[in-house]
Amino acid sequence: MHQTRFFAGIALLALSAGGCGLAAAAPERDVVVPAEPTAIDFVDPATVVGLSTATITNEDDHSRFVHISYPELADAPGLNRALRADAERQLRDFRAAKSVNGDYPRPELNVDWQLAARSPEAVAVRLRTGEFLGASWGNSTRTFWFDPRTGKAGGSTALLGGPQALDRLAALVKEQLKGRGPQVERDGLRADPGQFDSMAFNRSGDLVVEFDDCQIGPCSLGRVAVAVQAGRVAPLLSELGRRAQESVREAARSAPPAGPTTTPKTTASPEASSNRAGSVNCARTKCVALTFDDGPGPRTGRLLDLLAAGKARATFFAVGTNAIAQPGLLRRMSAEGHLVGNHSWSHRDLSKQATSKIADSFRRTDDAVRAAIGQEPTLARPPYGAISKDVRDVARDLGLSLVGWDVNSRDEPGAKASEITDRVVRKAHPGAIILMHDTNPESIDAIPGILKELSGKGYTFVTVPELYGSAAMRAGRLYESGNQQSRKQPLT
Repeated sequence: MHQTRFFAGIALLALSAGGCGLAAAAPERDVVVPAEPTAIDFVDPATVVGLSTATITNEDDHSRFVHISYPELADAPGLNRALRADAERQLRDFRAAKSVNGDYPRPELNVDWQLAARSPEAVAVRLRTGEFLGASWGNSTRTFWFDPRTGKAGGSTALLGGPQALDRLAALVKEQLKGRGPQVERDGLRADPGQFDSMAFNRSGDLVVEFDDCQIGPCSLGRVAVAVQAGRVAPLLSELGRRAQESVREAARSAPPAGPTTTPKTTASPEASSNRAGSVNCARTKCVALTFDDGPGPRTGRLLDLLAAGKARATFFAVGTNAIAQPGLLRRMSAEGHLVGNHSWSHRDLSKQATSKIADSFRRTDDAVRAAIGQEPTLARPPYGAISKDVRDVARDLGLSLVGWDVNSRDEPGAKASEITDRVVRKAHPGAIILMHDTNPESIDAIPGILKELSGKGYTFVTVPELYGSAAMRAGRLYESGNQQSRKQPLT
């Protein structure tokens, strides 16, 4: 149920944002609504064998936040290299950029992804970048195409037959923008690969051209996209473009009929808990809770092996976009006695978001976790530990307890495993909630030493709720340590 809801949600997002940011009015019951031509059918990443997710994070003294995620495919090394290079470029540009007044760095960079195509003929990854510029988010998209026959990856103009084809496509797009109103700056549209850097095919084979916020009109327009009919674009396509167009059409023909955009929830899922909860009394035993953010990722399987060998359990705060790509890892976490929590959908700072977006981020991640493990998450850790009154209120309404930490392993990329181990062992205490990340290799390398040293000091590794025993955890409250049961705090 929940995977269906998620992918329908993507299509609805494109529908509401299409047509220069003007959403259609809600249809009456039983009225058939025509398909939005700029909507793209994204591939379920859980169906792609050999797919994992890579993550780049960076936190500069809480003044700049970075979270970049992109897929890695076992059979597409050229695409992996291109995505990695683009991620590193964006990180460099972000670090060098200043805010609009030139005084301070831009506070947040976030990149997530979708698969716009996946077949033996063509693979496409759509990257969506958001930057918070001090007042609002600015969004941009880029779509990379990979040719499995040649092993080469390129930008969206690889779908076209050369500069003349791009000239003709620009003319077609200008023609279709005529009816979009005076706010759309048609004269600003040029046959520039930088403006045509996000293109993919819809299920009819039309070429969907997306523009960044503020690119050909005021930022208030939001997403501006045009669908050029399949017949008109066909003469402009490269050999890769023709194969990509047909493969997307074929995928649409072989897909099962689309169901309703939402499915009523008929039965409640049980609350997520460790299947070994209650086996340790933390009132009598020295307990600590290892927590891992940002995964699951390509190293999470090895981490689970190490935890099993050390008879340790942990709490994993999964990012929704990673959870849907690798549900098998979430199922393994749950089966092996760990606890899966909610780390938002795409790791944007929720304290900057409206309540509707906070709720959507938590709910979509809840759906992804529930679809994987059959249990409803009860814990959430907001990205960067950034909490506002709105975040608290939404968490309370959704039945989520907020989890912080009181021991920061500082396991950022580049940190040495020995330093991470020493820091955690030195700061650990009964009831500690320890912050780590299962996306960083240094974090995983530090685990054997942490388990050995703390076990030698008499510690037992449990999930976060077990620190609180019969006192339990309450929705909307922030928990930073197992020693804080008596601390009073508002439930607003």
